[in-house]
Amino acid sequence: MMKEIIKEFAHATKGRILEAEMEVLHRNEVWAAIWEKDIETLSVFLYEGGYDLVSLFCVEDFGEEKGLSLIYAFEKIGQDASFFLRMQVKHNFAPSIEAVYPSASWYQREISDGFGLRFLDSFDERTLLLHEAYPEGFHPMRKSFINQAIKTQDPEKAEAYGFRKIEGEGVYEIPVGPVHAGIIEPGHFRFSVIGETIHNLELRLFYKHRGIEKLAEGKDPGEVVRIAESISGDESIANSLAYCLAVEKILGIKVPARGEHLRMIYSELERVYSHLGSIAGMATDVAFPVGASQFLILREEILRQNKHMSGSRFLKGAVCIGGIERDAPDNSLKELAVYLDGFSRNFSDSVDFIEATPSVIDRYETTGIVKKELIKPLHITGPAARACGEKMDTRLDHPYSFYDSITPEIKTSSSGDVLARFLVKADEVKESVKLIQRLICVMPKGKTKNEAVMMDGYASALVEAPRGEAFCWVSIKGGKIDRLKFRTPSYCNWQCIQHAVLGNIVPDFPLINKSLDLSYAGTDL
Repeated sequence: MMKEIIKEFAHATKGRILEAEMEVLHRNEVWAAIWEKDIETLSVFLYEGGYDLVSLFCVEDFGEEKGLSLIYAFEKIGQDASFFLRMQVKHNFAPSIEAVYPSASWYQREISDGFGLRFLDSFDERTLLLHEAYPEGFHPMRKSFINQAIKTQDPEKAEAYGFRKIEGEGVYEIPVGPVHAGIIEPGHFRFSVIGETIHNLELRLFYKHRGIEKLAEGKDPGEVVRIAESISGDESIANSLAYCLAVEKILGIKVPARGEHLRMIYSELERVYSHLGSIAGMATDVAFPVGASQFLILREEILRQNKHMSGSRFLKGAVCIGGIERDAPDNSLKELAVYLDGFSRNFSDSVDFIEATPSVIDRYETTGIVKKELIKPLHITGPAARACGEKMDTRLDHPYSFYDSITPEIKTSSSGDVLARFLVKADEVKESVKLIQRLICVMPKGKTKNEAVMMDGYASALVEAPRGEAFCWVSIKGGKIDRLKFRTPSYCNWQCIQHAVLGNIVPDFPLINKSLDLSYAGTDL
């Protein structure tokens, strides 16, 4: 099977990469070294061959190579393998691929800020992570920078961020944020409006860049599990699991069957409470608190079940390298199964209540449409993509744990609007409950984790978080983390909201935003 996939990948590159030049790692990763002059041509071939850009990141002193290397990660729906192109940068600049893969824009801007590398012919060279207070020439991801306090500059004296201007008769701007009325992270939204209709929206995020990837460098891999689960509060399982799966590839650890079952149960519980919060938020944002309250009650009950099983409402501390940190009592699993029977009935009644309320459906329908043709160039994943009719899910496309045998039924919609995202998430909650009940029925006995023997190497992992595909790449040198790269689904999905709001009115923005359920923290690492 892998030989056939490699042959297809070689064909997709029109012979620029030969089968003999590829290296297979960890069964499902294919690596190839390329020259700078080839990346633009290769990106065109791969895009036309159906390959999606999963991530683009920079590594300093990769393997035996000194200096900077760019790593391009690709996937193709229906293939388990991930493809990595490694390109050593000889100068302080590299070719841009954003004309082919528009989602590369943020990656390239992030690399420019973090490493000081410039991308030629890029259509957007503005800073991404480093706002006005950061000093000139500051590149915190370089090995030469040691985590410490830095001397900032007066933002008022720095060059102002260049928002794009939309001009014309009747056009005016509405700046929103970065500080908001709710207890949420900062983010700036600049609307260009005629009357109430939105004609352009530009985002500016990354106000609270925490340096998580830099923080992980030099730490024991076991310590970094807690860092990974803190990336985004309501994706603690997804992110810690992605990290552990990558490290386990390097170490060659096989997780015990009971540990795998519990990982899947916790992953689906996280999906359930995450979607419940999003669904409730949609109802709240159309002034329908009666409908929202039912979902919030159910969410609180799920969080209490989490606490009873794992010791944490948000399942923190549950996952570890090699399995699960502590076993879930059998009586807790039985109680969860009984509870979920009642949950399913109450949830279905609550969904029916929303669908039977014309004033709510009127606000949901045709609002905030994400067009299917945006999925590939922006690498939109998760419910946002499935609501456009794209049947993609990492649990099936790149199975992990026991998802290859205990599989979810993937539901899609086609309209791409708020209503479609509501219905897809509602179906996913029901499907997650079924999965959990199946897993409890076949829960094996035995230990929940295996001990790790540390060794060096690098590997990646893909996980289906509640919001979509999460990517993690880890490199270990000398038994310590040398480089950690995370990309949560929100990092890509945020960019589609700028398209989804076009033609809608300003009062519908909160609803569109909530239906996409994007994480600020999950983007700004």
